[in-house]
Amino acid sequence: MRFREVTTRAGSLLALLLALGWAGAATAQLVVGNWVRTDPAGMGMTLTVEACCNGGLRLTYHVPAMGDQPAATLIVDSPMNGTEVPVLLNGKPSGETMAIKRVDAFHMNGVVKMNGELFVTSSSTLAADSKSATTVSITQMSGGKTQKVIETWVKK
Repeated sequence: MRFREVTTRAGSLLALLLALGWAGAATAQLVVGNWVRTDPAGMGMTLTVEACCNGGLRLTYHVPAMGDQPAATLIVDSPMNGTEVPVLLNGKPSGETMAIKRVDAFHMNGVVKMNGELFVTSSSTLAADSKSATTVSITQMSGGKTQKVIETWVKK
């Protein structure tokens, strides 16, 4: 499975990653757990969030099979401080990096690069109760076109 196919199917795959990215162990504990994507484009996608990386987060995305595309797992170990980190697809490097920067306790901005080239920019908002998150992502498509995706996630 090519990563671009997984990413296109699942939107930006940054949804909760960005909404979760503030520093501090106490705050991070609010988002640790399991999340479910609820918007139509991402139905069936789940995310497991665990503490790791000296105060950062490990995000494990589970993307269900669709059509002839098999299920996929993406893992990101991020310090959540704006540093670019690699994304693993089914345990192997995907050529993608993610960099997430906290704006405040409820807002994040992020950049995804594919093979060093800009692929997605996103901004996320965590709900005040920390039980849902919304991300607006702009994906760079071929031919200079862009695709806007609005993702919604709910904590289980």
